[in-house]
Amino acid sequence: MLSEQLVDLSRLQFAVTAMYHFLFVPLTIGMTWILVIMESVYLMTGKTIYQDMTRFWGKLFGINFALGVTTGITMEFQFGTNWAYYSHYVGDVFGAPLAIEGLMAFFLESTFIGLFFFGWDRLSRKQHLLVTLLMAIGTNLSALWILIANGWMQNPVGAEFSYVTMRMEMVDFWAVLFNPDAQAKFVHTVSAGYVTGAMFVLSISAFYLLRGRDVEFAKKSFRIAAAFGFASICSVIVLGDESGYTVGEAQQTKLAAMEAMWETEPAPAGFNVIALPNEAEMKNDFAIEIPWVMGIIGTRSLDKQIPGIKEIREKNRERIINGRLAAIALDALRKNPDNAQMKAEFEARKSDLGFGLLLKKYVTDYAQVTPAIIDRAVADTVPRVAPMFWSFRLMVGFGFLMLALFGAALWSSVKGDFADKTGLLRWSLWMLPVPWLSCELGWFVAEYGRQPWTIYGVLPTHLSVSTLSVGNLYGSLAGFVGFYTVLLIVEMYLMTRFARQGPGSLGTGRYDNEAQHAHA
Repeated sequence: MLSEQLVDLSRLQFAVTAMYHFLFVPLTIGMTWILVIMESVYLMTGKTIYQDMTRFWGKLFGINFALGVTTGITMEFQFGTNWAYYSHYVGDVFGAPLAIEGLMAFFLESTFIGLFFFGWDRLSRKQHLLVTLLMAIGTNLSALWILIANGWMQNPVGAEFSYVTMRMEMVDFWAVLFNPDAQAKFVHTVSAGYVTGAMFVLSISAFYLLRGRDVEFAKKSFRIAAAFGFASICSVIVLGDESGYTVGEAQQTKLAAMEAMWETEPAPAGFNVIALPNEAEMKNDFAIEIPWVMGIIGTRSLDKQIPGIKEIREKNRERIINGRLAAIALDALRKNPDNAQMKAEFEARKSDLGFGLLLKKYVTDYAQVTPAIIDRAVADTVPRVAPMFWSFRLMVGFGFLMLALFGAALWSSVKGDFADKTGLLRWSLWMLPVPWLSCELGWFVAEYGRQPWTIYGVLPTHLSVSTLSVGNLYGSLAGFVGFYTVLLIVEMYLMTRFARQGPGSLGTGRYDNEAQHAHA
């Protein structure tokens, strides 16, 4: 058995690199379509200001993209270095979408990003717009394949365990591709990226308007960001509801933890707006509930129950006991693949094999399993409730706060008086970090809520890690944190510098402070 410290450090290292990486990803996804919109308006109107908007916001997009690629490459290698058994066990399935992403989406995206920056004087207007459009499509395709891989981790369809190869093997590629979890996750995640891009443009445009500089440039950018952001945040909220439904279908444990739902309530279940979860006694010390709402979101019905944590744990107990028998049969098949009795025993119980593997955290020999060990394994099947509950509510609260801002910004844009509303502009500026906070909270809920699994119901996290030394992990973790922090500082410096310069950094002679920046 691997030490718990080794597992925790491996998880921490991947979490740190993933959350650093996702500081860059949402802005990349969102900015591509804003650039498409701005350049489309330039093509339709012929007004040079829209070309300048595309080039200026594209410059900030380029800085962010470069650092996003740098942090993303590391994560691909970590599957082999830190999660070797995971890569062996599910690589046949998990590796396929990542390979397609690298061969198709990433190269498409990278090629057209180069043409976007260096093709202004070499391509016609229509050709350059096509390049910008293909760059946006490539970016979204890249997200699609990565989220198909992640969606399979949440809901492992289209694959079966083979006792011959002792690993998961793909049996239906189309089931993996059209996995409901993956599709809901994709549209929800890219919509969150669109909101991030819109907030970025809205906030910086508000900064210019508060300073009274580059007013026409800022007004046009603000209007586009307000309209795009309002549509995007509506999409996030609607698709968040769809994500809640898919979680309720495939990951009832995660849903119950998110809602601090200890008991199975009569349908339709209520929604806890605020609660104080007491995990020791498995109850809420205090709760404010809205009747029916959770049942409608989680089941799309009025008569279907959502199981509570206590009921889920008892079901998991049965699956662990059954999975232990499947694992014992599998051990026998390893020694004698022709044992027909053990093969029949394994086939009858193999759907619960992953739950049996949870016991490997505590014993090396299934004969050593006791009722107390089964109790510990059952307790492991539910993540800690309080972090899930409050992270989800913060994310949702931020979402509705952004809906209010984009709604007010769009309404004021239609009326044409937003440039004079100091309160709205300041609100827009101070909201700049909120989309990033929401995205990070969303990933925390998705990934922490999947524990104790790397592949939900199939492969426990404690079995997935490589046999590394704790010292190596401490050293590499410190190295990653240090290197990524430097990259983040570089990103913040460059983005702040060019954002403060504004469109004057293009050197066209049409914007404020250009002479000052030329001598800087």
